[in-house]
Amino acid sequence: MVERYCSDSRTIILCVCPANADMTTSEGIRTARRLDPKGIRTVGVITKIDIMDRGVNAKRMIMNQEINLRLGFVGVKNRAQEDINMQLSV
Repeated sequence: MVERYCSDSRTIILCVCPANADMTTSEGIRTARRLDPKGIRTVGVITKIDIMDRGVNAKRMIMNQEINLRLGFVGVKNRAQEDINMQLSV
């Protein structure tokens, strides 16, 4: 069903990948690259940024440096328990 909808050249592909996993081996990225080889109509969403290990960041992913998509990547970060305990604003 995914391939039927995403193979249409008028469809924008929303590819969601977790930040705590290797993007290059992501099944979603592989499918999007197969259906949109130039990355012209694919938007990447990087989730789980809040549960990444300390000292590691998703900057290279969000800056479109690991996998190049014309529409780029958007990062989604939830508030971690530490942020709530320290009463940091959203």
